[in-house]
Amino acid sequence: MTIGAVLFDCDGVLVDSEVVGLEDSAEFLRQRGFDWGPSELIRRFTGKRDDRFRAELIEAYGDVLGRPATEAEADELFEGMLEARRLNKHKMQIVEGAIETMAVTQRLGLPMAVASSSRQEHLDSKIDRFRFAAFVRPHVYSADRVAHGKPAPDIFLHSAEQLGIAPQNCLVLEDSPYGVMAGVAAGMEVWGFLGGGHCFDGHSERLSAAGAVKVFDDHFAVQQELIAVMEEHI
Repeated sequence: MTIGAVLFDCDGVLVDSEVVGLEDSAEFLRQRGFDWGPSELIRRFTGKRDDRFRAELIEAYGDVLGRPATEAEADELFEGMLEARRLNKHKMQIVEGAIETMAVTQRLGLPMAVASSSRQEHLDSKIDRFRFAAFVRPHVYSADRVAHGKPAPDIFLHSAEQLGIAPQNCLVLEDSPYGVMAGVAAGMEVWGFLGGGHCFDGHSERLSAAGAVKVFDDHFAVQQELIAVMEEHI
């Protein structure tokens, strides 16, 4: 593969946000009859856009209730679970080495974009708060912009189009199986990433099964591999 651009997911790759409030969200659901722990929440929902996340959560709530949830019950469940996470947002941290990976990518002369399932307002806030803006703006793209969220390829194809790089020359760095599937569906090479606090046992295997050609434990390993791949084509 000739790398022409790097597309970064945000949550779990640049910002260690997936683990924030996770236990509180699981406890909120347990109080409403679910038997899911944090790892089950990660397995089911990480990487999905809110609309798909909500639909699947409400469908599961129907199984818990033994009947379809009313609209009021659905809203209370979804918004309440999100609020449990929002109350912890001040605990978000940058993923160690993320800025350095962007700096290496820039030194290699590769265009970059962030392609995320987060809502645009939340994505913009994280990009600014953790000082990624200088590397990637204006190429910060939320799945709000496209018809279908991950695991559909739309957000990655949109990002490639905006960068002016053919999809087959884009490298994707992803932490979720759904994100990996989206990158593969877009015809891109995908590297899996395990540096977020939500990557529990078996996560590497799930990323590989979804189509990640390589899986890395941290950003230092990503940087070394990116340099090595680019040097092969000099």
